[in-house]
Amino acid sequence: MTSRILLYFPVIHTQMDMGALSDSIRKVTLQKLGERVWRRKINLVKQFWADLETILDKLSLNYHQTRLYQDGLPVCGKEQDIVNELARKGSSNHELLARLMGKGATVMGTESAELLIEEYHLIKKILESGNVNEAMAIEARQKTAGDLLLAKRDAFIAERIATTLQRGETGVLFLGMLHNLAALLPSDIKVSYPMNHPLGKKGK
Repeated sequence: MTSRILLYFPVIHTQMDMGALSDSIRKVTLQKLGERVWRRKINLVKQFWADLETILDKLSLNYHQTRLYQDGLPVCGKEQDIVNELARKGSSNHELLARLMGKGATVMGTESAELLIEEYHLIKKILESGNVNEAMAIEARQKTAGDLLLAKRDAFIAERIATTLQRGETGVLFLGMLHNLAALLPSDIKVSYPMNHPLGKKGK
């Protein structure tokens, strides 16, 4: 029986990936880390995405049998438009997705739009304080709600992959490092971690 393969890349998001919240996130992070550390962080994230693309190139995938699953990309029918727009705005993550699409890979809506909106309002509430100490206090108070929301997102993503990735195909999953959904996937999906494991955990 031909199995399904999922290449799971726990990723680091760029500021551009945060969309409408990017300026608020930058402001709070600058308060917390300072300008020098912030710029160093930006350079490290850029290097991360360059390294990830190098690893993908070495895998020599058949992109016409490859599906791309992306953290934060809703099931909406306009997935390609979203990817191309964010790529034009300078998102390293979405620039890579656009290049892989150009090679023949299929980008998939990955997340529940409703859950993403819920997360947006949760994060927005944290950032609206404009003060790093107050933001951290609000984040601590909302930890339980945040953890529950993350679990719901992981369950949706796992179900989405399970129902769309066909036998003989390879899925490439770009997912933030706090996620870990390998245990939620069907046993016939072989999960591989070309870079590292989320939170240092071992997959199947």
